[in-house]
Amino acid sequence: MISLKKYLDATDAGAVADDAPEGEELLSAALAAYRSSLLETGNYSLDACPGLGKDLKTSLSKLGEKLTGEISAKKIDATEKGVREQLREWGGRAATHYRQQADEVKEILLVMARTAESVGARDQRCAQQITDVTTRLKSIANLEDLTQIRASIEKSAGELKTSIDRMTAEGKAAIEELRNEVTTVQARLEEAEHLASCDSLTGLRSRHSVESQIETRMGGSQPFCVAILDIDGFKPVNDEHGHLVGDELLRLFAEELKSRCRTTDIVGRWGGDEFIVLLDCGMGVARGQIDRIKEWVCGNYTVHGAQGAMKLHVDASIGVAEHARGESMKTLLARADAEMYRNKAASRKDGALARR
Repeated sequence: MISLKKYLDATDAGAVADDAPEGEELLSAALAAYRSSLLETGNYSLDACPGLGKDLKTSLSKLGEKLTGEISAKKIDATEKGVREQLREWGGRAATHYRQQADEVKEILLVMARTAESVGARDQRCAQQITDVTTRLKSIANLEDLTQIRASIEKSAGELKTSIDRMTAEGKAAIEELRNEVTTVQARLEEAEHLASCDSLTGLRSRHSVESQIETRMGGSQPFCVAILDIDGFKPVNDEHGHLVGDELLRLFAEELKSRCRTTDIVGRWGGDEFIVLLDCGMGVARGQIDRIKEWVCGNYTVHGAQGAMKLHVDASIGVAEHARGESMKTLLARADAEMYRNKAASRKDGALARR
């Protein structure tokens, strides 16, 4: 990729050799190979961690799609940074996911071991008691006094009943303890699955989780819409103030977005500085809701940089699309994405006119 960027820099500067067509063919082939490697990396992530691999595959595929059309060294730089960020974030989430699963499996094994140990000890005690009773019953055969025989049988029967009652009680207690332990472990596993379905930076739903919700609604008959939000001019925030400030701004924006949506809305991070809202309503209601959200989430945010607290103004471009019966998820999201970019382009044009 470094040689490609040098070639593009030379092209921008006008210092292109006579074999420029060959260089362009090489650029096209290299970009195609790079996009293919991103797709294969996404496929491998599905094999490595099925629960989280879909997120990475989708993100890498989207980054690869950006390397089409007019290509520049700046666009390649941005794509490389995006790939590194996605791989770093996914690696951390996958490691945490498997670590949590391993811990829960070990906990289940320990619970089973403790239960087996308690049952074994109980059975050993009861076996000894039954052996004692059996020995006493055998000795009755040598007795001649009926009174002694009766007393011995009653004592043995009483001890045997006590032993059986104790076995029953201890068995119920062991089963109840095991049931409680399994319930606790199950709750931890569900919590781990919930964490795996959340975006690690913002706490919103992950892309994979939102896609699952969309697929569920596509199988129903109720209307629903998706809205894609993209923060305008976010890259300069990272460039000028650093990624820590950028991450803080994303978290604050996510909190504000979540708080301004209805409890029935599904809110997630789509990737980078893009967010998605899934609304269970038709386009008319969705437009009104999105207009209210935009009014609330756009404005000044206070973040903390190297020089202390500072205010950053945030605007966002939004695209909304209502699902049409029989429409694929890819087409639905593409329509929302296209409207978002149209609104972003219009916003830039209005801003340029205002500055004249």
